[in-house]
Amino acid sequence: MPSPQPSTPSFRFLDPAILSRIGNLELIARTVVEGFVSGLHQSPYLGFSVDFAEYRQYMPGDDIRRIDWKVYARSDRFYVKEYEGDTNTNVYLLLDISASMGYKSGCLSKIEYASYLAASLAYFAQRQKDSVGLVTFDENLVDKLPARCRRGHVSTILHILDRVNPTASTEFQKPLLALAETFHRRGIVVLISDLYAPLDDVIRSLRQFRYRGNDMVVFHVLDPQERNFQFSKVFRLEDMETRREVVMVPEEARKDYLEQLSAHSAGIEKECGILGIDYLLLDTARPLDYALYSYLATRRKSM
Repeated sequence: MPSPQPSTPSFRFLDPAILSRIGNLELIARTVVEGFVSGLHQSPYLGFSVDFAEYRQYMPGDDIRRIDWKVYARSDRFYVKEYEGDTNTNVYLLLDISASMGYKSGCLSKIEYASYLAASLAYFAQRQKDSVGLVTFDENLVDKLPARCRRGHVSTILHILDRVNPTASTEFQKPLLALAETFHRRGIVVLISDLYAPLDDVIRSLRQFRYRGNDMVVFHVLDPQERNFQFSKVFRLEDMETRREVVMVPEEARKDYLEQLSAHSAGIEKECGILGIDYLLLDTARPLDYALYSYLATRRKSM
């Protein structure tokens, strides 16, 4: 993941450990987004979408940075550019709630971090007047809330997130391929997952959304221990989905584990690049506003 540029907003109250003590998901989402937005200091970002839609005549109070000076030179009139983010984009949040997402080595599990992120994105989309929907899945589709932009809709999303209970195994192709076929209007698809599934299954699922014209971003959420494997003693490891147990000797397993994890992540990132999908690897110890900033920075590079 690229290092933040000097203009990165300050992360003054978004430590995940602090967020975990708030308890109220709506308050967490509002805290993350309002802190993030204030940190952008009148950012040029206008919403999730960066696709140009149309022109309209300049009105007092409009941001002068949006004036198209080439049009002014031809017509002697001020016109500003409207973007899809201004005209109601559909944002679909796909949240993996399989059992492996319940892992944590610190104060926050992957599913808690992912839920905070999904809640923040939903709140942010609503703030930008975008329609937002939520889908949770494990080996099946669990919840499917259509993308809407109306009062109370985000509260429904937060209610679903609040009662998520990761217990089932992971399956990508069956639920996500079935879901992709129901998307009749293009939008922005945001996948939040630890991506513990065969690489081919993950990529086939992503392709179905891209082939239907959707923009896409993948948040790959991992725990610090999963990324670094800093275990120091022999321990018994239980697979959270299959319940299979193995005894691990850290000194013997570390190198092979890290190589396989790196190859899996690199394979997903490479295929996402080929498909034109934004890919971000997130550590659950990373402040959430960094995730939002990284997302917008990544999208800006693709403009």
